Amino acid sequence: MTFRKLPTGMQDILPSECRILNHVREALSALFERSGYEPVLSAAVDYYDTYSQIANALPEERMFKFTDGDGKLLVLRPDATLSISRIAATKLERGSARLCYFANKWDAQNAGGLKSREIIQAGVERLGESGAFSDAQTIAFAVDCTRAAGLADPIVEIGHVGYFKGILEACGLTSAQAEEIRVRTLPTLFGGTEVFDRAEALTENREALSALAHLREVGRILVDMGYEKNICFDLGTVKRLSYYSGVVFSGFVKELGVPVLSGGRYDTLADDFGKHIPAVGFAMGLKRVLVALERQGNLPPAPAAGCAVACEKGAERAAGELCRKLSAGGSRVTLLAEYGEEALRSASADEKYYVTAKGVRKI
Repeated sequence: MTFRKLPTGMQDILPSECRILNHVREALSALFERSGYEPVLSAAVDYYDTYSQIANALPEERMFKFTDGDGKLLVLRPDATLSISRIAATKLERGSARLCYFANKWDAQNAGGLKSREIIQAGVERLGESGAFSDAQTIAFAVDCTRAAGLADPIVEIGHVGYFKGILEACGLTSAQAEEIRVRTLPTLFGGTEVFDRAEALTENREALSALAHLREVGRILVDMGYEKNICFDLGTVKRLSYYSGVVFSGFVKELGVPVLSGGRYDTLADDFGKHIPAVGFAMGLKRVLVALERQGNLPPAPAAGCAVACEKGAERAAGELCRKLSAGGSRVTLLAEYGEEALRSASADEKYYVTAKGVRKI
């Protein structure tokens, strides 16, 4: 009976998980606010052409498509960064902004293991900024967000799409040859700043060398900011999305074999919507954060059992007033739906109160 099951790649979030998810959202929301980011939320449903008929088009097989009443093809939000770029180019008057969001995106092909076709994200986009300092600040903030979510010892792997593109341009390789180099050679260019000398020895291409110079500066700034232990460089990093134009990065914890966050620079993405806005940002996958928190043993503590209140018939008003008083004092309060003192026997609570016409009695 299919109505009892969910489609492949879809999951329900049960109360205990939802409580942890809310805890992570609150921690991130507070950090976003303290750090000067403004909230934004793009529409969950958009026109198919918005994502398919642009220079940085998304693969159509990855989109959940359906038809509007007027026959036009619609999609569920397949990419938060692209939709926010649309907002920035068409609806924001100022040329720069620091935006944050909590939003779901849907990927029709993303299923299996720790992958999900409904992806709950938290993210930031820094619009109208360019340069190594902006990139370094964004990567540093990614580390801060990972810590705020409760994860210990995050590592951000940093690369640059210009290095791989430069090598391809210099060698005139076929796509198959290029992929072989990426798989066999570039993964060895992984580690600390020592990889830059080895990477420089492999090419004389101007774009590739410029990418390495930019990464050196980003690394220098991050070390100066105190993030040396949280970064490494991976020049074999190639993002699936075509709109990345510079620095790219992914955040990991050792207990999880997939990234908990991913991002990079996308200076030409808003061009598709009529305005040039250099930008950099990242998104965290909050379901993956929950898995990582559990594996690290860093789940937030369960809330205290709090107080349970029951009353006799006719004492509902007094019981409600007591609940409001206890809540105002910071307690978690449950007003039972059953009448009588007997109802309190099965209640899970640190404190129990029974309210009658004569007054309140603590059990």
